[in-house]
Amino acid sequence: MGGGSGVVRACHPEPTLAVTALMTALAAASGRGPTACALIGAAVMCGQLSVGWCNDLVDAARDTAAGRTDKPLAAGTAARGAVAAATAAALAACVVLSLAAGRAAGAAHLTGVAAAWAYNLGIKRTAASWVPYALAFGLLPAFVTLGLPGRPWPPAWAMAAGALLGVGAHFTNVLPDIDADLAAGVRGLPQRLGRQRSRVLAPLPLLAASAVLVLGPPGPVGRAGWAALAVTAGLAAATTAATSAGARPGSRLPFLATLGMATTAVALLVLNGGSLAPS
Repeated sequence: MGGGSGVVRACHPEPTLAVTALMTALAAASGRGPTACALIGAAVMCGQLSVGWCNDLVDAARDTAAGRTDKPLAAGTAARGAVAAATAAALAACVVLSLAAGRAAGAAHLTGVAAAWAYNLGIKRTAASWVPYALAFGLLPAFVTLGLPGRPWPPAWAMAAGALLGVGAHFTNVLPDIDADLAAGVRGLPQRLGRQRSRVLAPLPLLAASAVLVLGPPGPVGRAGWAALAVTAGLAAATTAATSAGARPGSRLPFLATLGMATTAVALLVLNGGSLAPS
């Protein structure tokens, strides 16, 4: 029998909280008021909860067969019925909260959530596994701006950076588990490319996202922007060098370096939040 803690673990709490914090900070940086920021954060959290629980429900049989003790449904620390009920409740709340932020904004967010569900339900096993990530992350700035007066779309650089960040997040998330995924029959783009090539390619969309976030917004590039771009380029070079030098298969250096790049890109996105709204 599973308990409440198992249900919480099944929602993938770390990425759920990370994306919620990112969107709340981005909304605040763009000039949205406290109520709007709280509404956006609540909608995003419910969407992420539904995606995380959906993922574990879809993968439960495969995780059980693989003996995944880190997965609550497979380990028996969460009941399938409880997780299914939580998924439905979170999805319903996400729909209500998203539309409460405005019909256009809500439609943008729900499109991203639908893309994440499509990934869980089958796209992650195809060569197009990166597409839902690009779409979902690319639409996140739109959830912030389409709730503003006049319902403006965010600038192209913000959506492009979000999409690139999403592709980078996909590779970063998959890197540690490529071998296990292949054994389980999951053949998304990173798995098809293999561990070595994915390690080399994972930093590229994150480096591109940082470049777009530094060079895309209006006005001169400040020291902080150039410094962030230099850090990202250095981490990308370190990852490529480690891979070329034949880093051991279990090494976490490429993953940690790529995670550092993703963190830098997220920080740049938040710092440029004030440029999302039209002046």
